[in-house]
Amino acid sequence: MKEPKRYIANARELLSKSTIEDSRYTDEKYVKSACGVAYLGVLKAIELHLQTKHGLTRKELPRKVEEYRKALQKYVSVHNGKLLRAFDDLYDELHIAGYYRGLLHHSGVLKEILKRSNQFIDKLK
Repeated sequence: MKEPKRYIANARELLSKSTIEDSRYTDEKYVKSACGVAYLGVLKAIELHLQTKHGLTRKELPRKVEEYRKALQKYVSVHNGKLLRAFDDLYDELHIAGYYRGLLHHSGVLKEILKRSNQFIDKLK
């Protein structure tokens, strides 16, 4: 799972390019980019898990968020329902609130979300 972790490291690097004032990132561009990159790392971790642990081919990998959810339910959540909830949280926080809508600003919140992204990746090993 080196590659997904690299995405998270890249997200942290992007955040470091933004200045922080009053515990808030001031440059929305870097925050949105970091959230997008971190979310891609989460998706990459799921894809790698499906390929290495369950033998899915590149063609069989999910392409939409609903398909990622179904794959997690079928292959992973059978053993651990918490992972699907964690994925849903990361989707809402990273992709929707952070990347798509640009609603995340507080440095502590973003650091926590990146930490949980790393933990999600670790659970898929």
